[in-house]
Amino acid sequence: MFDLAPSLRAIAMSAAVAAGAVLFTTSPLPAQMGGANSSSGLPTLAPMLEQVTPAVVNIAVVSRTPAQDNPLYSDPNFRKFFNLPEQQQRARMSAGSGVIVDADKGYVLTNHHVVDGGSKITVTLKDGRQIPAKLIGSDKETDIALLHIGAENLTAISVGDSDALKVGDYVVAIGNPFGLGQTVTSGIVSALGRSGLNIEGYEDFIQTDASINPGNSGGALVSLDGKLIGINTAILSPAGANVGIGFAVPSDMALSVMNQLAAHGEVRRGRLGIGIQELTPDVAEALKLADMRGALIASVEPGSVAAKAGLRAGDVVIAIDDRPVHGATALRNRIGLTPVGTKITMKVKRGDGERVIPVTIAAEDQSSANLSETLLDGARFRDASLEEVRQFGIPGVVIEDIASGSKAARSGLQPGDLIVAANRSPLSSVADLRKALADKPEILALELIRDGNPLLVVVR
Repeated sequence: MFDLAPSLRAIAMSAAVAAGAVLFTTSPLPAQMGGANSSSGLPTLAPMLEQVTPAVVNIAVVSRTPAQDNPLYSDPNFRKFFNLPEQQQRARMSAGSGVIVDADKGYVLTNHHVVDGGSKITVTLKDGRQIPAKLIGSDKETDIALLHIGAENLTAISVGDSDALKVGDYVVAIGNPFGLGQTVTSGIVSALGRSGLNIEGYEDFIQTDASINPGNSGGALVSLDGKLIGINTAILSPAGANVGIGFAVPSDMALSVMNQLAAHGEVRRGRLGIGIQELTPDVAEALKLADMRGALIASVEPGSVAAKAGLRAGDVVIAIDDRPVHGATALRNRIGLTPVGTKITMKVKRGDGERVIPVTIAAEDQSSANLSETLLDGARFRDASLEEVRQFGIPGVVIEDIASGSKAARSGLQPGDLIVAANRSPLSSVADLRKALADKPEILALELIRDGNPLLVVVR
C-alpha cells in the first residue's frame, strides 16, 4: 500500500513485492520462460503480459483520521480547559494493487492492510474505468482481503499451483508502485516457505528478489506462463527501500482464504487439539529418524478430535492428503486454513513405521483462541483440561501453539506452558486471560508452570 500522506510511517511496512530486473542478452530465453520473439527477433514477455495485465487493478482507499496527531488533543480535559473544539477528522488517501480472480463474480484479491479501515474503496481497471468496490471480507492473519466490483467485460487471471514452484523459477510482478500506475518487473523465486518474520500470523511466504516500492501491495506475482502464484504483500528492508528481498502470499493460501471469505465473510479456522513443535536434530536423533522432514506432535488434548482419531504425542507428521509437511509452521498453516468439517488424512511416523490416520477438522470454540494485537500476539490458548487440572492441582490456561518470531515467542513463552495468573490475578479460563488484557497493559507478569516447575515470565 502506498500512503499519500508521507508522514505516516506505514509506508515502509506496507510496501509490497515488485520483482528484481533480469537482464536479457542476445542469448535465448530459458526454456521454462516460454517467451516469444518480437518482430525484431529479440526475446519478449509482451504476449503473456498482454493477456495478464488487464486482470491487475489499482486500488484507491479513503480512510478517516483525526486532524491532529498530538495525543493531548484526544484528552477531553485538555480540550475543555483550553476551550478547544471537538477534533475534526480528515480524509487520508492511500493506494495499492489488486488482482481480478473471478470475472463473472467480480472478485478482486488484495491485501488486508491495503483496505483496512477504508471508508471508500475504488478500483481502477487497466482500461481506465473506475469502479466502487465492496469489501466482502478480510483476514489480518494472512493479510488477504476480498473485494467485489460490479462491472462487465472483466478479465480474470488464471490461478496457478504455488506448491509446484521451485527456487530459481522466473516470476513477474505487476502492481501500482508509488501510485504511478500499472508497472511490470521481473525476477526469480529466491526462497520458499519463509516464516518467522512476524509480518503475518500465518506465514508461508514466497521470497523473490524484488524491486520494492510502496503501492505494489496486493499486486500479482505471476509465473511466466501467465498464472497467478502469489499476492505481493511485504518487504524486508531496514529503510523501506529495495534491498532485493520481498515476499508474496502463495496462491494456494490466498485461494483458500478467498473461498472462506466468499462463503462466510471471515475465515473460520479449524483445530485438531494438538500441540506442535519443530523437529530439532536432538529430537530426530532420539526418535531415530533418518531425516528431519515433518512436524512433531508434542501433546494431544484429551477428548479432542486428534485424540479420538488416534494421534499421539511423539508422532511426526510428514504429510497431509499426500502433500509433504516440512515443518511446524507448515502444519499449523494447513490445519488453521482448512475449512471446518473437512476430513483429512495425516501420514505420521511412529516408531519404526508409518501410519495414515484420517481426522476431521473441528471448529474452534470459545475455550481456544488467539489474542492478536495484544502482548500475547502469536500464541494460541485453551482452557486447561480436567486431567491437567488434576495433574498440576490448579486451573489455568494452556499455550497450544506459538508462531515463530511472534511477540509471544520473543517473550520466552513456550507451547505447553500452563499460565495460572496474570499480574497477580488467578486465571481459570481463556475468558479470564482476555479480561486481563482488556485494558491493554504495557507489561504483563505471567505466573506459569513449565515441566512441573513454577516460573515467572514478564511480557512487555
